[in-house]
Amino acid sequence: MTRRRTRRARLLVGLLLGAALALAGCSATPDEAGEPQQRTPPQTWPLTGLRVGDGSTARKHPVLVLKMDNTASSAPQRGLSSADLVVEELVEGGVTRLAAFYYSDVPGEVGPVRSMRASDIGIVSPADATMVTSGAARQTIARLAEAGVPYVTEGSAGFFRDAARRAPYNLMTDLSEVAAALSEGRDRSRPVDYLPFGPARDLPKGQPATSVAVRFSPAHTTNWVYREGRYADTGSLAAAGDEFPADSVLVLRVVVGDAGYLDPAGNTVPETVLTGDGDAVLFHGGREVRATWSKEDLGAPLVLSRQDAEGGAVPLTVPRGRTWIELVPLAGSVTVGLG
Repeated sequence: MTRRRTRRARLLVGLLLGAALALAGCSATPDEAGEPQQRTPPQTWPLTGLRVGDGSTARKHPVLVLKMDNTASSAPQRGLSSADLVVEELVEGGVTRLAAFYYSDVPGEVGPVRSMRASDIGIVSPADATMVTSGAARQTIARLAEAGVPYVTEGSAGFFRDAARRAPYNLMTDLSEVAAALSEGRDRSRPVDYLPFGPARDLPKGQPATSVAVRFSPAHTTNWVYREGRYADTGSLAAAGDEFPADSVLVLRVVVGDAGYLDPAGNTVPETVLTGDGDAVLFHGGREVRATWSKEDLGAPLVLSRQDAEGGAVPLTVPRGRTWIELVPLAGSVTVGLG
C-alpha cells in the first residue's frame, strides 16, 4: 500500500469512528427500520414540573387561578386536592386568602370563591392565567385591566350559589365548565414553568425541620407538619380527603404596602409587593433550605438562589411536585421546629 493510500485509510477510519461517537452521545434509539432517532426530553407540567402521562402539556384552557376564602366561614373548602399549586396571601383584617392554580387537573365543584386583590397581578401574570373570582373593588379591577389580567366572575359559565352556605361564602363554581367555556375554538401553547423545578436530589441537605409555623399577623398563623412524605396544614379548612397534597412549602418574605383604599368594613387593604428580592425558605423532605428570591417585574418568573460553601450565589431549584407558597409579611414570622 502506498503512503498516500495509508493516509486515506487512516482518515476514513477516523471519520467513521468520530461519527460513531457522535451518534452514541446523542441519546438516540432505533426506529422500526433500524434508523437512529433523537430522543425528546420528557414533557412536564408547568406548575409542578411532574412528567405528563399523555405526552402533551398544552391545554386548550388557560391556567385557572381561583381566589378562595381561607377563614372559618369557608369550611369546608372544596377542590384543593386537585390544585397544582397554591399561593397564600395576606388580605385585610389580618386574615389570608388563597390563589389556587389549576391546569393539569380541573375538578368540578370548587370554592367558596372570593374577590381579587392588586397583589394577584404579580401572582398570576407569570402563568398567563385567567382568574376565577367573585369580583373586586373598582380600583383593583382597573389595575388588573391595565396589567392585562383576564378574569371570569359570577354570571359566567359554571358559577352558582350553594343554598347550604351563607353569603358571601356561598359562591361556588364548577371549574370544568369554566375551563370548557374558555377552551372553545382556542389552541394554546404550554405556559412557562412557574417555578425553577428540578429533581429532589439536587436540593442541598439543609437542616432538619418537621414543623413550621407561618405567622401572617396576630389574627392568622398557618401551621405545617411533615408526615408520611408530605406537609399537612394542621388547621386546614378543606373537606376531609380534599386537602392540598403539599410536597414542598416555599416561604417568601415580602414587603406589604397599602393598596390605597378601604374595604366595606373600613379596614385598610394591604398589597403584597411581589417584585424586587427578599429572603426565602424552602421546606422539603422534612428539612429546610434557606435562600433568597428575586423577581424583576410583576410578569417575570420567580428566581431562587442560595449560598454555596464559598459564599457565592448559586441557583436553587424546587423539587418537582405540588408546592404551597407562603407570601409572609416582613412583620410576620416563620418558626421552625422538630416534631
